[in-house]
Amino acid sequence: MIKHDVVIVGSGLAGMRAALEVCKDLDVAILSKVYPSRSHSGAAQGGIAASLGNSEPDSWEEHLYDTVKGGDFLNDQDAAEEYVKAAPRVIYELEHFGCVFSRTPDGKIAQRSFGGHSKPRACFSADRTGHAILHALHEQILKRSKSIKIYSEWYMHSLILDGDRCNGIVVSDIRTGAIEVMQARSVIFGTGGYGRVFNITSNAFASTADGIMAAYRAGIPIEDAEFVQYHPSGLYRQGILFSEAARGEGGYLLNGKGERFMETYAPSRMELAPRDIVARAEQSEMDAGRGVDEKDIIHLDLRHLGEARIMERLPQIRQLGIDFIGVDCVKDPLPIQPTAHYSMGGIPTDKFGQVIRDADGTRVNGFFAAGECACVSVHGANRLGTNSLLEAVVFGERAGRAALEYVKTVGHAPVNESHEKTKVLERFEGIFQRDGKESYNDIRKEMKTIMTEKCSVFRDEEQLKVCIDTIKKLQERYKNGKITDKGKLFNTEIYEILELGNMLGMAEIIANGALNRKESRGGHYRTDYPKRDDENFLKHSLTYKTDEGMEIRYKPVVITKHQPAERTY
Repeated sequence: MIKHDVVIVGSGLAGMRAALEVCKDLDVAILSKVYPSRSHSGAAQGGIAASLGNSEPDSWEEHLYDTVKGGDFLNDQDAAEEYVKAAPRVIYELEHFGCVFSRTPDGKIAQRSFGGHSKPRACFSADRTGHAILHALHEQILKRSKSIKIYSEWYMHSLILDGDRCNGIVVSDIRTGAIEVMQARSVIFGTGGYGRVFNITSNAFASTADGIMAAYRAGIPIEDAEFVQYHPSGLYRQGILFSEAARGEGGYLLNGKGERFMETYAPSRMELAPRDIVARAEQSEMDAGRGVDEKDIIHLDLRHLGEARIMERLPQIRQLGIDFIGVDCVKDPLPIQPTAHYSMGGIPTDKFGQVIRDADGTRVNGFFAAGECACVSVHGANRLGTNSLLEAVVFGERAGRAALEYVKTVGHAPVNESHEKTKVLERFEGIFQRDGKESYNDIRKEMKTIMTEKCSVFRDEEQLKVCIDTIKKLQERYKNGKITDKGKLFNTEIYEILELGNMLGMAEIIANGALNRKESRGGHYRTDYPKRDDENFLKHSLTYKTDEGMEIRYKPVVITKHQPAERTY
């Protein structure tokens, strides 16, 4: 049995920031499916939000209002307030950690405009902001190697819970196949989102809902899973992200007629409306036959910015276009479409990263979560661009600090190592012994297709019922799949099968939540219920696993300063 004081699952911004907080006095482990610098946080391009006021006067109060309005008033405003207040300190701290931000001519941290923000508050490092922050934190982790041990290319299978206390996790070394128990006084999840359940997504291959589903199987509900953000500018058919920074720098969105169509949908903000509004506008244009070449294509036009500005502010976007489709954005527009991007829902936590299991705030002691896998609900029903990196760092720090304080009060609890390992071994052997005829690759493709076709930008009851029925059939076919590699050493196939199982479960949770929420709010839009319904649905959904199937319960939204109002841009 492997023993640490604190085990952190996930090596993105949330996980690494938590590690820096707890390693001061404790023995800490970071476990990750990938090498830390390959974590999905590195894919964030455009910036991290803070009311520094370096371009024009700004305040945390304005940042809060923009965030709450952008989230269609489903945000928990107490958590959101503390989060935006912390933002300026976080930026300066990251700079001291070694993150190199782009600068203004007078040497201040540069800030640009982003969708839904009323002021330029995106602090950026060209169009590689997540990459810059990730590497800065990774360097800090390596400096503390005496107290932080990194387990790269290890897979987390399950939580070890005893009543309302978490005592560790069950893991395996991908390289050797060895299954181990990691005993810990505290566990922190920073495992990311679940975008890979969709066919067209900006998410890394590792975003397969592993952490969220481990919590779900352990009896912890999933909050607001129906709210999935579609980013307006994913590369056509591939989903590779062209950052919102492109629109923040002044890029245009054009339909097949060459029209800047956002004037119809958000006349005051145009291309810099919140992402849910822009994604629906794009989809509406394409559905009306006004896509480029009558296809599901919108053009992102940067040509008017000029080569010098593009190379200064958007060099990666230019290179992505050249590398993947042979299009140079200096000379030609980029073909884009709405792309599954971010999960507003996740494992319920309080504003300190403490995992809770119900509407009463009952704690799962020793279990914390932060980043995209968690739902502290600072984003509500729709996240504003640049707020995700901020969330990961702020609540990674908070979860780490809360775990540190908790661990001071407890020792290691007894763990039945044999029992915990046996459960996972039986799951492995069950997959190895299947002699079915179903192709896991086919099941994966069909899941992604049905989720993209029936549970995406626009939804309705008929499509969602078809989606749920199809997912359930795929879950049954999954039980009759056939593995081709039965070896132990670096058997990536078995882990892809486990990930597929997690994604199938997550897909059902998303679609079921979407069917249950009979309104339109933020990233969730029902064509059969096109209006927001505060009377019946100004509340968070909690999806529980029961013996009879899924059960949805609710908890109230925390409203402090801003009462729900009509959302116009």
